[in-house]
Amino acid sequence: MNASTENQQTGSLDGLKWGVIFLFLIGAVVGNYYFAEQSVLVRAIGVVAAVIIAGLIALQTEKGRTALAFAKESRTEVRKVVWPTRQEAVQTTGIVLVATLIMSLLLWGLDSILFWVVGFITGLQV
Repeated sequence: MNASTENQQTGSLDGLKWGVIFLFLIGAVVGNYYFAEQSVLVRAIGVVAAVIIAGLIALQTEKGRTALAFAKESRTEVRKVVWPTRQEAVQTTGIVLVATLIMSLLLWGLDSILFWVVGFITGLQV
């Protein structure tokens, strides 16, 4: 078998798997409405079970394996992040609040001046 034939078979099986996944998810939604008279707990367990089964099937596809590898790499990168201390976070928040206040006052003043100028030019006073 050459690589193109192997990719086509994987692609067709992936398409079938995605079809089954969507059927499970649609079944979860329809089942939730169909069994509306049942307990919420029973319906929730059914929906969660259907979503878990759909997720497990999705992990067997090429895109699912790629997404899982990406999630693992992301987790590794998040562990490398140096988070700010509480004091740094509070100081940064304070700086952002002060800067926002200053900008809001400047924009309010500019808006008032432009409102007055347009009213003076057009002769309309509100």
